[in-house]
Amino acid sequence: MEHEILSSENKALKINLNPQIFGTIAEIGGGQEVAREFFRAGGASKTIAKSISAYDKNFSDALYKSKSGRYVSEIRLKKMLDTEYAEITKILTKTRGENSTFFAFANTVETINYRKDNQGHGWLGIRFQLTPLAEPNEIILHTILHENDTILQQRTLSTLGINLIFACYYLSNNIDDLLISLLDNLSNDRLEINMISISGPDFEHCDNRLVSVKLVKHGLTSVSIFDRYGKVQQPGDMLYNKDVMVLRGSFRPVTYIELDMLKSGYALFKKEVNFNTETSVVLCEMTLNNLLEEGEFHEKDFLDRVDLLNGMGQNVMISNFKEFYRLSAYFSQFNIIQLRLIMGADTLRKVIEEKYYTNLKGGILEAFGRLFGKHVKLYIYPFKDKKENPFLNSKNIEIESHLKLLFNYLLYNEMIIDINTHNSKKLYISNRLVSKMIKEGTPNWEEMVPKYISENIIKKGLFGYK
Repeated sequence: MEHEILSSENKALKINLNPQIFGTIAEIGGGQEVAREFFRAGGASKTIAKSISAYDKNFSDALYKSKSGRYVSEIRLKKMLDTEYAEITKILTKTRGENSTFFAFANTVETINYRKDNQGHGWLGIRFQLTPLAEPNEIILHTILHENDTILQQRTLSTLGINLIFACYYLSNNIDDLLISLLDNLSNDRLEINMISISGPDFEHCDNRLVSVKLVKHGLTSVSIFDRYGKVQQPGDMLYNKDVMVLRGSFRPVTYIELDMLKSGYALFKKEVNFNTETSVVLCEMTLNNLLEEGEFHEKDFLDRVDLLNGMGQNVMISNFKEFYRLSAYFSQFNIIQLRLIMGADTLRKVIEEKYYTNLKGGILEAFGRLFGKHVKLYIYPFKDKKENPFLNSKNIEIESHLKLLFNYLLYNEMIIDINTHNSKKLYISNRLVSKMIKEGTPNWEEMVPKYISENIIKKGLFGYK
């Protein structure tokens, strides 16, 4: 059943009328948008111990100075939460701690300027108790503001802030409901939430990798990213002004093919771009469609895949981009230096079929215009469906005659580059074949995957192994 959607005013009023909830609201940049909702609803004195807008940078530094000089950052937000939560608990625990669940809400936001040449975005967070005298929980999120007007962005910010505080106290027992409620009275064309982190004693069961995938599943964002250690990352912080290489796959499990695609693609990547380990990012990307089995999302199966990829030192990206041109267009917002997409020759064969672009007014030309944006190239890995068949690459795949000139243009300008591999004897291996062999107990599947992968599948009983 769908949850009941209250207006922002009614949510604020319901919180104000709860005698236990008491806390501080601190805001930077966006003004007193969230605090104002509580005052407008009435009875705010029962909820708000203090509200503050450290709008001037000098005041902000005096109160919340952190190692990072950036004002709109996760580090600054955490400093705000540290400061405000420490203050309210120090002052009020003795007098009302046994009857109150304290909170500190904070946000630091950059709204669009009068020239409209910046991207509105911000960090919001709350540290809160669900029972008196308990250790606090914490939720931190990053949002992109899409509206092209400062006042509209401020209204969106106030609604999101109220939604977050309300969800913490009234929907914390169901993560899916909590996430979905963040868009109450909003829509994803007004904002997206592209990173969230949940922690605390009441959320010990909560895995932030799963939470991030649910952001994509529920339409709050198009992409979630975890670094090689499994920690959720804000995409802009990880990708901005970087050289990026992406390998798309199901990784269920990782076979010698994916391993070689990564290794050989990375070797070409290092030669071809102005390589620097500090400014280069490699991502193993899974689409939401790859994570759905018979229409359902299996959480353990997903985590098993991420654990194995992280164990191999890989960053992981989850997206809802079925088409490669949408994936390429997504990266363009981060001022990417160079973007390289690795795909098999069999996938390239599908990419150049016109039937996949009938939904676009410009058809395949529009799709290719988005796919081959500035500094974008495809790395093509050879494909072989059977041991006895010859391998395919960009030079010998079948192309419809009326598309050959377009395709030759891309080849000539090196926007499509073949990867040379020394692993030709294993080109016929596929994830589906290996996954089927594991599930059915067919012997010799271990020869098709790296030793690290086979050891973990056997030890942990992954992917249906018995």
